[in-house]
Amino acid sequence: MAFAKETGKQKSSSNIERVELPEKVKNSRILILGGTGRVGGSTALALSKFCPDLRIVIGGRNRDKGAEMVTKLGNNTEFSEVDINDSKSLEEALKDVDLVVHTAGPFQQAEKCTVLEAAIQNKGRCDLMAAELVRAAKSEGKGEPQRLRFYYYTAGSGGAGPTILSTSFLLLGEEVVAYSKGEKIKLKPYSGMLNIDFGEGIGKKDVFLLNLPEVRSIHEVLGVPTVSARFGTAPFFWNWGMVAMTYLLPAVDLDCSDGRSRIGVFSHKKLSKSVGISTAAFVLAILEGSTQPGVWFPEEVPQGIAIEARETLLSRAAQGTFNFVMNKAPGWLKRILKR
Repeated sequence: MAFAKETGKQKSSSNIERVELPEKVKNSRILILGGTGRVGGSTALALSKFCPDLRIVIGGRNRDKGAEMVTKLGNNTEFSEVDINDSKSLEEALKDVDLVVHTAGPFQQAEKCTVLEAAIQNKGRCDLMAAELVRAAKSEGKGEPQRLRFYYYTAGSGGAGPTILSTSFLLLGEEVVAYSKGEKIKLKPYSGMLNIDFGEGIGKKDVFLLNLPEVRSIHEVLGVPTVSARFGTAPFFWNWGMVAMTYLLPAVDLDCSDGRSRIGVFSHKKLSKSVGISTAAFVLAILEGSTQPGVWFPEEVPQGIAIEARETLLSRAAQGTFNFVMNKAPGWLKRILKR
């Protein structure tokens, strides 16, 4: 783990520290696509608390939900009816917008990047933690990092419901891309189970291989020879179901074009709040000029988040988390929390 802040205390997401943006961007107009959903709504709420002067546009298809969000967020908010699959609708929504936050998933297996294309036409993303790990190891004289593993564990869908479930099913239909000593390898999804200790409050949980994009970008951008990503969720029987579907059924063919599904959903709202705060932290970094124009991964230098801005971004993103520690040896987190 890499160090950005030593704390065992949880910061409430309702007590987000206000950020003073430069004068020229403090009144920026921010369009949040999928703003009526759980993650988009959490992002909008976090932004409004970080910077009350920002003008937030909630982009979505449901006017009633949009009106609810506008009422919740206040005077600096408006609703824009938009369909991300319709170029004319996107073009209209992007008029006079300074920055677009795209939370209307799922994003797997999409044939076109309609939002990106529309943004370019109108002239108008935990990779960062890994980048800090690599930078810290090099600066402390520990040599070139040889292995980096991503472990994710969630309780339910975080309120993102159908989108998370659709994304999970789509990932079951993809071979897992990982890297071993510089060689690209392909593995079966939801295989390679490991039991990982996530520290006090969570404990040891099973995680499984999934095809996640940060694996490739970390290998290519940061040059780490061995990289993989694993994911697990609660309740535990959901993992069994994922394993069963991978081994007993053919590749999943699920139509998620409208971002919805009829599958039942269990929810843990704290996850979407945390994702929203993290997304808002990236937005602030962009507004503060910590990035360069273009299409890039957050860990890229110099295009992505500037090295000197990483600590601030991670500190902001940590608000609302249970534990946030970096750059400590295995077992350190458990020891420090027991003090």
